[in-house]
Amino acid sequence: MTTTIFHKIYNVIKRITPSILHKFLRSFFTAVFTPIRFSIKKGHFKSSIQVKAVDRFGEPIPWYTYPCVDFLKFRMLKNVNILEFGAGQSTLWWGKNASTVISFEGNKEWYNYLKNRMPANVSLFLPNDNNPESCISDINAILSEKRGIKFDIVIIDGLWRAELIDIAKKFLTPNGAIICDNSEGYGFYDGFKDDNQFQKVDFYGYAAGCILQSCTTIYFRADCILFKSDVPTLNIEEY
Repeated sequence: MTTTIFHKIYNVIKRITPSILHKFLRSFFTAVFTPIRFSIKKGHFKSSIQVKAVDRFGEPIPWYTYPCVDFLKFRMLKNVNILEFGAGQSTLWWGKNASTVISFEGNKEWYNYLKNRMPANVSLFLPNDNNPESCISDINAILSEKRGIKFDIVIIDGLWRAELIDIAKKFLTPNGAIICDNSEGYGFYDGFKDDNQFQKVDFYGYAAGCILQSCTTIYFRADCILFKSDVPTLNIEEY
């Protein structure tokens, strides 16, 4: 069990004050300092100031909900191949943590900003994003050039989200997973509900620099690489 400076101070107060007082002080400071500590420790405060998803050290993280980010960072990802729709801080994070990344970004200005910032194992492409048909056509053409390529994890976090579900399934490995961000909307539920190949886990919570909670959902097939039982349950406060 992790002991913080607040626990140590409370233990001193507990010894020298009446029960009714130290219990009130504990409740008050827990209510006040928990959200502050959360914001600083997770990088939410720094993300809000910088207007981009970073951890407390300023390193890029995906703009998914924190429970999903925490789940992913303890998985064995070094050998996985990533396909991503919607590039950004998550692309930099995946580039650092995965084997290879192919990412598609539809906003030309954002694409131009990102293209020279990507690590060597990331390939960034700019599809025509005027409509879903042209976007999917460009994506299919680029991926078809790779000849039989499949991806362990596909992320849908931009472009035409619901329309990309079929192409995500098409290029997914048999034991892969599809990560859908902001999955409380964008038609994700309807896009998967009749496909009995997939199960799902919803990760509700706050995301970096956001004032409202949202959901990131992982849709996965049997024997998925992300849900192996040999991954230990660690004390996240130590990381």
